[in-house]
Amino acid sequence: MADDEHVALLKKGVNAWNEWRDENPDIRPDLSETNLYGANLIEADLRDANLYGANLIEANLRQADLRGALLMGSDLYGADLIEANLIEADLRDANLSGANLNAANLGMADLRGAYLSGADLIEANLIEADLRAATLIDTDLTDADLTDCRIFGVSAWRLKLEGAKQQNLVITAGDEPEITVDNIEVAQFVYLLLHNEKIRDVINTITSKAVLILGRFTDERKAVLDALRDELRNRNLLPILFDFAIPASRDVTETIKTLASLARFVIADATDATEVRVELHNIVRDFPSLPIQPILLRGHPEFVSLSHLTKFPWVLPIFEYDHPEHLLASLDKIILAPEAKMKVLEDALEEGRRKIEAELIKPR
Repeated sequence: MADDEHVALLKKGVNAWNEWRDENPDIRPDLSETNLYGANLIEADLRDANLYGANLIEANLRQADLRGALLMGSDLYGADLIEANLIEADLRDANLSGANLNAANLGMADLRGAYLSGADLIEANLIEADLRAATLIDTDLTDADLTDCRIFGVSAWRLKLEGAKQQNLVITAGDEPEITVDNIEVAQFVYLLLHNEKIRDVINTITSKAVLILGRFTDERKAVLDALRDELRNRNLLPILFDFAIPASRDVTETIKTLASLARFVIADATDATEVRVELHNIVRDFPSLPIQPILLRGHPEFVSLSHLTKFPWVLPIFEYDHPEHLLASLDKIILAPEAKMKVLEDALEEGRRKIEAELIKPR
């Protein structure tokens, strides 16, 4: 429990508090579990203070000195910590969601298990901070310095990282040899890749078996889609559908490029889907080793411009079908064609590699 005398001194105001601290440098203030909701603590000297479990919701701690303070389990929701000094502070399991830590110094702070969702950490110094198992969702780390942070078990989603320094982030636990990465958002993936055989199997499955299907599959055309997916599954392939029947977001091109980078080949049904034609133009030039099989319902002249894409060797001739039953009856051909094209492309790449190697070892 807090020391009542210390709490009373703090409530007299920051000036009186700081004078008392100057006169009693050896006393460690005990403010544990104190209700300091909305308190004005600008420039307060709280070095080494015990603020365990304190209620600091919306408190103004701007430029406060919190070096070495114990803030474990404290609630700092929405607190103003702009330019606060939190070097070596213990913030384990603290709630810092929505807090403003702009330009705060959190060097070597212990933030294990802390909740930092929505926090403003713009230009914050987090050098050597311990962020193990911390929750970072929608956290703004613009221009922050995360050098040498420990981030094992961190939950990092939709971070703002423009200009952030992310060097030597330690992704392993304390009892494991150190492995570092330079991007907090990929840290979770890298760790899983190293330690989870199933994850590695999943990645291998995706890159060797995924087939991207692009189309506008309205209700009346679901039978075509379902049959296509079933046939791919029967061939031990993994269908990934991007259905333009649902309004696409502004990031649709990047999403499709990401999916295309994972795919073995693409089947693109341009029937009633101008968007498919547009996205094919976006991915064809970027993926020269990715076979693409365009298909469309015969008699749709608006898609004639698709034919010029076939000048690219990895784009197969457009397969036109007369009706859904015709398409279903032709699935074998539709699926085998990109597989055959992939073999041709792979053989051409291998031949090119051999020629380059031969040229390199040729006597001069």
